[in-house]
Amino acid sequence: MSKTEDSGTLQDLGRASIQIVHDLKNQLNGLKLYATFLRKRLERTDRRDDELETVNKLIGGLDRAAADLSTIVQYGSDIEIKKQPGFDLQKVLRGICSDPSVTCGKLFFQSDGEPLTGAFDPQRLTDALKWISIGTIKHLPRGEPFGVITISLKREIDNSAAVVVIQWAGADSWDHDPFRSFAGPDEIRMSLAARIVEAHGGAARHEGNSLRVTLPL
Repeated sequence: MSKTEDSGTLQDLGRASIQIVHDLKNQLNGLKLYATFLRKRLERTDRRDDELETVNKLIGGLDRAAADLSTIVQYGSDIEIKKQPGFDLQKVLRGICSDPSVTCGKLFFQSDGEPLTGAFDPQRLTDALKWISIGTIKHLPRGEPFGVITISLKREIDNSAAVVVIQWAGADSWDHDPFRSFAGPDEIRMSLAARIVEAHGGAARHEGNSLRVTLPL
């Protein structure tokens, strides 16, 4: 088989895989619908609390599985970037660090205070930075309950061009590149985040126990 045929086969396999994932997600949504009906019936009766808790856990698991499947579909699809000028990276990172649902008190943000704005896709890039932050938090060294991840933001000059550098430091050392990994849903999202960064003309890489994203300004 020629390289061209190999490439065509892989593309066909990728498209088929995405369709299968779509079908699986639809099935999960159907199961969630039935589970939601069951929860409503339990709430109207005097059934035991542990039965309702079990159904709630089932619905939560279905939600997580559906979210993971959505990430796989996004990863297998083309990244479309819709840039908007005036996107404030410092404001977005401060928002992520102050969001208790994301950080659990484990993120510390530091910057020289200078607003760093550029033309980026607001939703795409915000999601990417959030996924990287969550993935890094979950890689904090074990046995250090008070450990934190420090996110630094600064402007640099690279080949006579202005760039912004975002660095996450304080995690345990990775024995692989989390930006090129499928070791669980968090790292799949980090790999998707790297693709979003690259679609903006930037780069994402890991260096021991830190992660570094570079974006053009």
